[in-house]
Amino acid sequence: MLVVLALSGFLIPAVPAPAAEPERAAPVPLERLFDNVAVSDDDRPGQADFDGAGASLSARDLTAAGWTPGRVLTVQGARLTWPKRRPGEPDNVRAAGQHVRVTGRGDALAFLVAGTAGTEVGGTGTVTYAGGARSGYRLTAPDWRTGPLATKAVALPHVNTPAGQLAERARLYVVTVPLVPGRTVASVRLPDAAGLHVFALSVRTATRGWTGSWATSTGGYSAVGPWTDRTLRLVVHTSAGGPRVRVRFDNTFAAAPVRIGRATVAVRDAGAASRGTPVPLSFGGAEGTVIPAGAQAYSDPLGFAVPAGGDLLVSFHLPGTVTAAPVHRLAQQRSYVSEPGDHAADGSAAAYTSVITGWPLLAGVDVGGGPGSVVLLGDSVTDGDKSTVDANRRWPDVLAGRLLGQSDVPRYGVLNQGISGNRVVTDRYPGDGVSADTAGVSALHRFDRDVLAQPSARTAVVFEGVNDLRWGASAQQVIAGLREIAARGHARGLRMLAATILPCEGETRCTAAVDAERAAVNAWVRDSGVFDDVLDFDAVVRDPARPARMLPAYDSGDHLHPGDAGLAALAGSVDLRLLRP
Repeated sequence: MLVVLALSGFLIPAVPAPAAEPERAAPVPLERLFDNVAVSDDDRPGQADFDGAGASLSARDLTAAGWTPGRVLTVQGARLTWPKRRPGEPDNVRAAGQHVRVTGRGDALAFLVAGTAGTEVGGTGTVTYAGGARSGYRLTAPDWRTGPLATKAVALPHVNTPAGQLAERARLYVVTVPLVPGRTVASVRLPDAAGLHVFALSVRTATRGWTGSWATSTGGYSAVGPWTDRTLRLVVHTSAGGPRVRVRFDNTFAAAPVRIGRATVAVRDAGAASRGTPVPLSFGGAEGTVIPAGAQAYSDPLGFAVPAGGDLLVSFHLPGTVTAAPVHRLAQQRSYVSEPGDHAADGSAAAYTSVITGWPLLAGVDVGGGPGSVVLLGDSVTDGDKSTVDANRRWPDVLAGRLLGQSDVPRYGVLNQGISGNRVVTDRYPGDGVSADTAGVSALHRFDRDVLAQPSARTAVVFEGVNDLRWGASAQQVIAGLREIAARGHARGLRMLAATILPCEGETRCTAAVDAERAAVNAWVRDSGVFDDVLDFDAVVRDPARPARMLPAYDSGDHLHPGDAGLAALAGSVDLRLLRP
C-alpha cells in the first residue's frame, strides 16, 4: 500500500519497508539514546556543553519556569516529559537517524527540540506504523539562541557558559508533524541533521469523545490586577452542549508557573450568580494545579450537563499573587473578580465586586460526545469588535445558533479563534515578555495551537488579511501566508475554507492602494482552488454602488467593522453544508 502525506507544499511517499531492507537497530526509548548534556547547574556550567562551544541551559531557570526533571508538560495539546535527569547528565539526543520506540494513535508527532547551529536546522525522518506501513516527515528546529520567540514553548532568561552566565534568552520549541490518520505509530526514525537536538517525543493523541464548545486565543501576556488571593469568574457562551465537560487553562507566553487553587463550573443565572451550586473541577484528581510556563492544563472529565447555546461560569481561585497573565483582551463580555478569598464555590454574586472585560488564562471548554468542531481563525471581525457587549452577537455566535437550529448537517461546536488586530504573516505581540500589545502572534505562528490542536476539529475557516494590508503588506505576502495555512491544514486532514476580506473604504488606512491589494487577495481566494471552498463575505456586505466600502446598514460606523446587522449577515450567508468535512 502507498500512503502519501502533504507537508508544507511537498509530498513524501509513505511505503512499507522492502522485505530485504534490514533495520539498522531495533527501536529503543528516546532516553536510552541521550548523548548530549544541555543543562548545567549555575555554579558548575562546565557540566554541560549543549552547543559544542560550552554553552548550556540553566537548571535554576528551568526550575523557576516549572520545567522540573520528569515533569509532564502539555504544550499545543501534546503531552511531553521533560527529561528526568540531573544537571550534568545526558538529557537529549543529537538527531542522527536513531530509531526511537514511540507508540500511539493521533493526528501528529510532537517533538520538544532546539537547534544549536546558529540557524534553523532540520531534516527528514520516517514513521513506522503497526503492520509495517511508513510515512515520511520533515522536522525543523529553530536555534536555541536566535530562533523566533513567537513560536517558542518556553524562553529562559539566561545562557550558562564557562566564562559566566549571560543575560540572553534561551529558547525551547515544540514542533509537530502530521501522521497518517487512523494508524497506530510503532516507531520513529529521527532525521540525520547536525545541530538538531530532541529532548522528548510523543504522539499527540486524537481527542475522540470530545467536541470543542467554546474557545478563545491568547493574544499576549499582559499586566493584570495585580490579583492576590482572588477568584476570577469568567463568563463564556457555549455552542455545542453535552453531558460531560472539561476546561483548559493556557499559560502560553508566560515565564513562570501559575497556580490554580480551586476551580468550578456552573450554569449562569445572571451577572456573576450561578444557577445552582457551582460544581468542583479537578486536575489529575487534585483540587487545583500548577501550570508551568508555556504549558496547558486540562481539568478531569466531569459529568455535568452543558447547555447548548448557554452561558457558563468558570471560576478559579488564584491563591498567590498574579501580576501578569496570558489574556484574550477583547471578550465583548463582562466577567468578574472577587474580593479576597476562595469564592469559586459561591453561588451568589455578592463577593464578585469587580468587572473585567477580557479572558485571562481560560482558553477552552469541551463537551463530551458531539460531532466535532469548526474552528474560525480570524481578526477583530471574528473577535466581535463593535458587536453589542454581553449579547453574543459575534458572527461565530450567530453561526453556532444557526447550527443548533437545524438538522441538515451535524450540530458542530463553533470555536472563535479571532484576535483583534491579528495578522496573517506578521506578529503583533513579540512572543515573549509582558506587553500592552495583545493582537497576538501571526496566524501562521498560532495555527498549530489555535486550530490543529483543538479537540475534534473538522473544518477551519480562515478570515484574515485586512490588517496585513492596512499596515503595508502586499497581496502576494498575504496570499503566500494563506497558501501555507491551507497546506498545513490539509496535511492534518482538515477541510479548509477561506473567507474574502471585507471592504473598508472610509477607514483611515484603507486607501485606494490598499483596496487594490485587497481585491487581488480576494480574486486569488475565489479562483485559486487552494482552499476547499470560499465564503464570499466581501460580496455579502459591500455596497453595490461603491464596492470598496461596506453597506451603511452593515457598517458599525468605523467603516472597518460590521455592526450587529452586518455580523448577522455574514453568519447568515454561510451555506452550512460547506462545514461538513
